[in-house]
Amino acid sequence: MPQRAAFPVGKLPPRVLQALLARCPAAGSAGIVIGPRFGEDAAVIDIGSRYLVAKTDPITFTAERIGWYAVHINANDLATLGARPRWFLASLLLPEGRTTQALVNRIFDDILRACRGLGITLCGGHTEITGGLDRPIVVGQMLGEVEKAALVRKESQQPGDVVILTRGVAIEGTAILAREKARLLTRHLGGGRVRAARRLVFRPGISVVGAARLATRYADVHAMHDPTEGGLLAGLFELARAGGVGLQVWRKRIPVLDETRAFSRILRFDPAALIASGALLVVVSPQSAPRLLRAFRQREISAATIGEVRPQREGLGIIEHGRMVPLRPPAQDEIARLLGLP
Repeated sequence: MPQRAAFPVGKLPPRVLQALLARCPAAGSAGIVIGPRFGEDAAVIDIGSRYLVAKTDPITFTAERIGWYAVHINANDLATLGARPRWFLASLLLPEGRTTQALVNRIFDDILRACRGLGITLCGGHTEITGGLDRPIVVGQMLGEVEKAALVRKESQQPGDVVILTRGVAIEGTAILAREKARLLTRHLGGGRVRAARRLVFRPGISVVGAARLATRYADVHAMHDPTEGGLLAGLFELARAGGVGLQVWRKRIPVLDETRAFSRILRFDPAALIASGALLVVVSPQSAPRLLRAFRQREISAATIGEVRPQREGLGIIEHGRMVPLRPPAQDEIARLLGLP
Protein backbone atom coordinates (compact mmCIF):
# COMPACT_ATOMS: atom_id res chain seq x y z
CA MET A 1 0.00 0.00 0.00
CA PRO A 2 1.39 3.46 -0.90
CA GLN A 3 2.72 5.52 2.03
CA ARG A 4 -0.06 8.13 1.70
CA ALA A 5 -2.94 5.72 1.14
CA ALA A 6 -5.47 5.63 3.99
CA PHE A 7 -6.00 2.36 5.83
CA PRO A 8 -9.58 1.04 6.15
CA VAL A 9 -11.43 0.97 9.46
CA GLY A 10 -10.21 -1.84 11.72
CA LYS A 11 -6.87 -3.32 12.65
CA LEU A 12 -3.66 -2.11 11.09
CA PRO A 13 -2.41 -4.41 8.31
CA PRO A 14 -0.25 -7.18 9.86
CA ARG A 15 2.93 -6.10 8.06
CA VAL A 16 2.54 -2.52 9.34
CA LEU A 17 1.82 -3.59 12.90
CA GLN A 18 4.70 -6.06 12.96
CA ALA A 19 7.10 -3.36 11.76
CA LEU A 20 5.94 -1.00 14.50
CA LEU A 21 6.22 -3.63 17.22
CA ALA A 22 9.71 -4.55 16.08
CA ARG A 23 10.81 -1.08 17.19
CA CYS A 24 9.74 -1.69 20.81
CA PRO A 25 12.23 -2.70 23.52
CA ALA A 26 12.89 -6.42 23.72
CA ALA A 27 11.01 -8.51 26.27
CA GLY A 28 13.02 -9.00 29.43
CA SER A 29 13.70 -5.33 30.00
CA ALA A 30 11.94 -3.83 33.04
CA GLY A 31 10.72 -7.28 34.03
CA ILE A 32 8.68 -7.76 30.85
CA VAL A 33 7.94 -11.43 30.16
CA ILE A 34 5.60 -10.90 27.20
CA GLY A 35 5.78 -7.46 25.63
CA PRO A 36 4.51 -5.88 22.41
CA ARG A 37 4.30 -8.76 19.91
CA PHE A 38 2.07 -9.56 16.97
CA GLY A 39 -0.63 -12.02 18.04
CA GLU A 40 -0.28 -11.23 21.75
CA ASP A 41 -3.12 -9.19 23.23
CA ALA A 42 -1.81 -8.60 26.75
CA ALA A 43 1.47 -7.80 28.48
CA VAL A 44 3.00 -9.99 31.18
CA ILE A 45 5.26 -8.45 33.82
CA ASP A 46 7.31 -10.22 36.48
CA ILE A 47 6.44 -8.72 39.88
CA GLY A 48 8.15 -11.31 42.07
CA SER A 49 6.30 -14.45 43.06
CA ARG A 50 3.62 -14.01 40.36
CA TYR A 51 3.08 -12.39 37.00
CA LEU A 52 1.00 -9.25 36.51
CA VAL A 53 -0.99 -9.36 33.27
CA ALA A 54 -2.18 -6.09 31.71
CA LYS A 55 -4.52 -5.39 28.80
CA THR A 56 -6.22 -2.42 27.14
CA ASP A 57 -8.88 -2.44 24.43
CA PRO A 58 -11.55 0.03 23.23
CA ILE A 59 -15.12 -0.68 22.17
CA THR A 60 -15.79 1.10 18.89
CA PHE A 61 -18.06 -0.97 16.64
CA THR A 62 -21.17 -0.63 18.80
CA ALA A 63 -22.64 1.98 21.15
CA GLU A 64 -25.15 -0.35 22.82
CA ARG A 65 -24.03 -2.09 26.04
CA ILE A 66 -20.50 -0.79 25.58
CA GLY A 67 -19.75 -1.02 29.29
CA TRP A 68 -20.61 -4.72 29.24
CA TYR A 69 -18.50 -5.28 26.15
CA ALA A 70 -15.52 -3.37 27.54
CA VAL A 71 -15.23 -5.52 30.66
CA HIS A 72 -15.65 -8.87 28.91
CA ILE A 73 -13.44 -8.13 25.90
CA ASN A 74 -10.55 -7.10 28.15
CA ALA A 75 -11.08 -9.96 30.61
CA ASN A 76 -11.03 -12.48 27.77
CA ASP A 77 -7.50 -11.59 26.74
CA LEU A 78 -6.21 -12.15 30.27
CA ALA A 79 -8.00 -15.49 30.51
CA THR A 80 -6.34 -16.76 27.33
CA LEU A 81 -2.99 -16.42 29.09
CA GLY A 82 -4.24 -18.46 32.03
CA ALA A 83 -4.59 -15.35 34.21
CA ARG A 84 -7.38 -14.30 36.55
CA PRO A 85 -8.81 -10.84 35.73
CA ARG A 86 -8.99 -8.78 38.94
CA TRP A 87 -8.93 -4.99 38.42
CA PHE A 88 -10.58 -2.84 35.76
CA LEU A 89 -10.15 0.80 34.77
CA ALA A 90 -12.33 2.55 32.20
CA SER A 91 -11.87 5.72 30.15
CA LEU A 92 -15.25 7.01 28.98
CA LEU A 93 -15.23 9.38 26.00
CA LEU A 94 -18.73 10.81 25.67
CA PRO A 95 -20.20 12.70 22.68
CA GLU A 96 -20.67 16.44 22.86
CA GLY A 97 -24.33 17.50 22.75
CA ARG A 98 -25.63 13.95 23.22
CA THR A 99 -24.50 12.93 26.68
CA THR A 100 -27.28 12.69 29.28
CA GLN A 101 -27.48 11.43 32.84
CA ALA A 102 -29.37 8.40 31.57
CA LEU A 103 -26.60 7.51 29.10
CA VAL A 104 -23.87 7.80 31.73
CA ASN A 105 -25.89 5.73 34.20
CA ARG A 106 -26.42 2.99 31.62
CA ILE A 107 -22.73 2.69 30.83
CA PHE A 108 -21.70 2.63 34.49
CA ASP A 109 -24.40 0.09 35.36
CA ASP A 110 -23.21 -2.21 32.58
CA ILE A 111 -19.59 -1.93 33.71
CA LEU A 112 -20.44 -2.67 37.33
CA ARG A 113 -22.74 -5.57 36.43
CA ALA A 114 -20.11 -7.20 34.22
CA CYS A 115 -17.40 -6.70 36.85
CA ARG A 116 -19.55 -8.30 39.56
CA GLY A 117 -20.23 -11.29 37.35
CA LEU A 118 -16.51 -12.00 36.94
CA GLY A 119 -15.35 -11.03 40.43
CA ILE A 120 -13.51 -7.95 39.13
CA THR A 121 -13.11 -4.63 40.95
CA LEU A 122 -13.63 -1.34 39.10
CA CYS A 123 -10.71 0.59 40.58
CA GLY A 124 -10.37 3.75 38.50
CA GLY A 125 -10.54 5.46 35.15
CA HIS A 126 -11.46 8.73 33.48
CA THR A 127 -14.58 10.38 32.03
CA GLU A 128 -14.94 13.31 29.65
CA ILE A 129 -17.27 14.80 27.07
CA THR A 130 -15.25 14.90 23.85
CA GLY A 131 -15.83 17.01 20.77
CA GLY A 132 -16.05 15.29 17.39
CA LEU A 133 -17.60 12.03 18.60
CA ASP A 134 -20.96 10.79 17.31
CA ARG A 135 -21.26 8.03 19.93
CA PRO A 136 -19.71 7.05 23.27
CA ILE A 137 -16.45 5.11 23.33
CA VAL A 138 -15.13 3.10 26.27
CA VAL A 139 -11.44 2.25 26.50
CA GLY A 140 -10.91 -0.50 29.06
CA GLN A 141 -7.78 -1.46 30.97
CA MET A 142 -7.72 -4.82 32.75
CA LEU A 143 -5.17 -6.09 35.24
CA GLY A 144 -4.85 -9.61 36.58
CA GLU A 145 -2.50 -12.20 38.02
CA VAL A 146 -1.23 -15.65 37.18
CA GLU A 147 1.06 -18.12 38.87
CA LYS A 148 4.31 -18.29 36.92
CA ALA A 149 3.96 -21.99 36.18
CA ALA A 150 0.37 -21.49 34.96
CA LEU A 151 1.13 -18.87 32.27
CA VAL A 152 -0.09 -20.09 28.87
CA ARG A 153 2.39 -19.10 26.15
CA LYS A 154 1.67 -19.36 22.44
CA GLU A 155 5.29 -20.39 21.78
CA SER A 156 4.44 -23.73 23.44
CA GLN A 157 2.54 -24.90 20.34
CA GLN A 158 3.96 -28.01 18.70
CA PRO A 159 3.30 -29.79 15.39
CA GLY A 160 0.57 -32.36 15.92
CA ASP A 161 -1.31 -30.27 18.50
CA VAL A 162 -5.08 -30.08 18.09
CA VAL A 163 -6.95 -26.80 17.52
CA ILE A 164 -10.35 -26.63 19.22
CA LEU A 165 -12.96 -23.88 18.79
CA THR A 166 -15.68 -23.33 21.38
CA ARG A 167 -19.25 -22.25 20.67
CA GLY A 168 -18.75 -21.19 17.07
CA VAL A 169 -18.70 -18.02 15.00
CA ALA A 170 -19.68 -15.30 15.21
CA ILE A 171 -21.48 -14.41 18.46
CA GLU A 172 -20.50 -10.76 18.78
CA GLY A 173 -20.79 -9.88 15.11
CA THR A 174 -24.18 -11.53 14.79
CA ALA A 175 -25.53 -9.63 17.80
CA ILE A 176 -24.26 -6.34 16.37
CA LEU A 177 -25.82 -7.03 12.97
CA ALA A 178 -29.12 -7.93 14.63
CA ARG A 179 -29.19 -4.39 16.03
CA GLU A 180 -27.67 -2.42 13.17
CA LYS A 181 -29.45 -4.25 10.33
CA ALA A 182 -32.65 -5.06 12.21
CA ARG A 183 -35.12 -3.76 9.62
CA LEU A 184 -33.66 -5.69 6.68
CA LEU A 185 -33.11 -8.90 8.66
CA THR A 186 -36.60 -8.74 10.20
CA ARG A 187 -38.13 -8.48 6.75
CA HIS A 188 -36.48 -11.78 5.77
CA LEU A 189 -36.39 -13.71 9.06
CA GLY A 190 -39.04 -12.22 11.33
CA GLY A 191 -38.73 -10.07 14.42
CA GLY A 192 -38.51 -12.95 16.90
CA ARG A 193 -35.42 -14.46 15.34
CA VAL A 194 -33.66 -11.11 15.06
CA ARG A 195 -34.45 -10.21 18.68
CA ALA A 196 -33.08 -13.59 19.77
CA ALA A 197 -29.86 -12.88 17.85
CA ARG A 198 -29.45 -9.57 19.70
CA ARG A 199 -29.42 -11.52 22.96
CA LEU A 200 -26.49 -13.69 21.89
CA VAL A 201 -24.19 -11.19 23.58
CA PHE A 202 -25.63 -12.45 26.90
CA ARG A 203 -26.46 -16.05 26.04
CA PRO A 204 -24.23 -17.83 25.25
CA GLY A 205 -22.40 -14.53 25.82
CA ILE A 206 -19.10 -13.01 24.77
CA SER A 207 -17.06 -14.10 27.79
CA VAL A 208 -14.51 -16.91 27.37
CA VAL A 209 -13.20 -16.70 30.94
CA GLY A 210 -15.04 -19.82 32.10
CA ALA A 211 -14.07 -21.86 29.04
CA ALA A 212 -10.41 -20.83 29.42
CA ARG A 213 -10.40 -21.93 33.06
CA LEU A 214 -11.86 -25.30 32.09
CA ALA A 215 -9.22 -25.72 29.42
CA THR A 216 -6.32 -25.16 31.79
CA ARG A 217 -7.91 -27.52 34.32
CA TYR A 218 -8.62 -30.45 32.03
CA ALA A 219 -6.06 -30.31 29.22
CA ASP A 220 -2.41 -29.88 28.40
CA VAL A 221 -2.93 -26.40 26.94
CA HIS A 222 -0.22 -25.02 24.66
CA ALA A 223 -2.01 -21.83 23.57
CA MET A 224 -5.31 -19.98 23.71
CA HIS A 225 -6.63 -17.05 21.70
CA ASP A 226 -10.02 -15.37 21.37
CA PRO A 227 -10.86 -14.36 17.80
CA THR A 228 -12.19 -10.80 17.84
CA GLU A 229 -11.84 -8.18 15.12
CA GLY A 230 -11.14 -9.84 11.79
CA GLY A 231 -13.03 -12.91 12.95
CA LEU A 232 -11.81 -16.47 13.11
CA LEU A 233 -9.49 -16.06 10.12
CA ALA A 234 -7.60 -13.22 11.80
CA GLY A 235 -7.57 -15.11 15.10
CA LEU A 236 -6.02 -18.20 13.54
CA PHE A 237 -3.44 -16.11 11.71
CA GLU A 238 -2.46 -14.29 14.92
CA LEU A 239 -2.33 -17.54 16.88
CA ALA A 240 0.05 -19.16 14.41
CA ARG A 241 2.27 -16.13 13.95
CA ALA A 242 2.66 -15.65 17.71
CA GLY A 243 3.60 -19.30 18.11
CA GLY A 244 5.91 -19.52 15.12
CA VAL A 245 4.01 -22.51 13.70
CA GLY A 246 1.98 -23.55 10.70
CA LEU A 247 -1.71 -24.42 10.76
CA GLN A 248 -4.05 -26.64 8.81
CA VAL A 249 -7.76 -25.92 9.27
CA TRP A 250 -10.84 -27.59 7.81
CA ARG A 251 -13.48 -25.06 6.76
CA LYS A 252 -16.34 -27.58 7.00
CA ARG A 253 -15.50 -28.31 10.64
CA ILE A 254 -15.84 -24.69 11.74
CA PRO A 255 -19.07 -24.40 13.74
CA VAL A 256 -21.17 -21.47 12.53
CA LEU A 257 -24.16 -20.29 14.57
CA ASP A 258 -27.50 -20.82 12.84
CA GLU A 259 -28.26 -17.10 13.16
CA THR A 260 -24.89 -16.17 11.68
CA ARG A 261 -25.41 -18.50 8.73
CA ALA A 262 -28.88 -17.10 8.09
CA PHE A 263 -27.63 -13.51 8.29
CA SER A 264 -24.72 -14.32 5.94
CA ARG A 265 -27.09 -15.52 3.23
CA ILE A 266 -29.04 -12.27 3.37
CA LEU A 267 -26.17 -9.81 3.86
CA ARG A 268 -23.59 -11.81 1.89
CA PHE A 269 -20.58 -12.03 4.17
CA ASP A 270 -18.06 -14.64 5.27
CA PRO A 271 -18.90 -15.78 8.84
CA ALA A 272 -15.21 -16.61 9.45
CA ALA A 273 -14.26 -12.96 8.87
CA LEU A 274 -16.89 -11.44 11.20
CA ILE A 275 -15.91 -10.12 14.65
CA ALA A 276 -16.15 -13.20 16.85
CA SER A 277 -15.84 -12.48 20.59
CA GLY A 278 -17.43 -15.31 22.55
CA ALA A 279 -15.50 -18.08 20.81
CA LEU A 280 -12.24 -19.46 22.16
CA LEU A 281 -9.40 -21.11 20.26
CA VAL A 282 -7.60 -23.70 22.38
CA VAL A 283 -4.47 -25.53 21.22
CA VAL A 284 -3.89 -28.72 23.19
CA SER A 285 -1.85 -31.89 22.99
CA PRO A 286 -3.63 -34.61 20.99
CA GLN A 287 -3.67 -36.86 24.05
CA SER A 288 -5.66 -34.39 26.15
CA ALA A 289 -8.08 -33.19 23.44
CA PRO A 290 -10.75 -35.87 24.11
CA ARG A 291 -10.71 -35.08 27.82
CA LEU A 292 -11.20 -31.37 27.18
CA LEU A 293 -13.99 -31.92 24.65
CA ARG A 294 -15.74 -34.13 27.19
CA ALA A 295 -15.38 -31.46 29.90
CA PHE A 296 -16.83 -28.81 27.58
CA ARG A 297 -19.73 -31.08 26.65
CA GLN A 298 -20.54 -31.84 30.30
CA ARG A 299 -20.83 -28.10 30.96
CA GLU A 300 -22.91 -27.50 27.84
CA ILE A 301 -20.17 -25.56 26.05
CA SER A 302 -20.23 -26.64 22.42
CA ALA A 303 -16.79 -27.26 20.93
CA ALA A 304 -15.27 -28.78 17.81
CA THR A 305 -11.84 -29.77 16.55
CA ILE A 306 -11.19 -27.56 13.52
CA GLY A 307 -7.52 -28.08 12.72
CA GLU A 308 -4.04 -29.00 13.77
CA VAL A 309 -0.69 -27.34 14.27
CA ARG A 310 1.89 -28.02 11.55
CA PRO A 311 5.59 -27.17 11.16
CA GLN A 312 6.14 -23.51 10.33
CA ARG A 313 7.59 -24.36 6.92
CA GLU A 314 4.21 -25.77 5.84
CA GLY A 315 2.57 -22.37 6.28
CA LEU A 316 -1.06 -21.59 7.05
CA GLY A 317 -3.76 -23.33 5.04
CA ILE A 318 -7.49 -23.88 5.13
CA ILE A 319 -9.09 -26.82 3.34
CA GLU A 320 -12.11 -25.73 1.33
CA HIS A 321 -14.03 -27.97 -1.07
CA GLY A 322 -11.31 -30.58 -0.93
CA ARG A 323 -8.34 -28.34 -1.67
CA MET A 324 -5.91 -26.35 0.43
CA VAL A 325 -5.90 -22.56 0.06
CA PRO A 326 -3.76 -20.03 1.97
CA LEU A 327 -5.20 -18.90 5.29
CA ARG A 328 -5.00 -15.11 5.42
CA PRO A 329 -6.58 -12.49 7.68
CA PRO A 330 -9.24 -10.37 5.97
CA ALA A 331 -8.20 -6.88 4.89
CA GLN A 332 -11.19 -5.57 6.85
CA ASP A 333 -13.63 -7.13 9.29
CA GLU A 334 -16.95 -7.90 7.63
CA ILE A 335 -18.73 -5.84 10.28
CA ALA A 336 -16.95 -2.68 9.11
CA ARG A 337 -17.84 -3.38 5.48
CA LEU A 338 -21.47 -4.14 6.27
CA LEU A 339 -21.87 -1.01 8.38
CA GLY A 340 -20.40 1.09 5.59
CA LEU A 341 -17.33 2.19 7.52
CA PRO A 342 -14.48 3.47 5.31
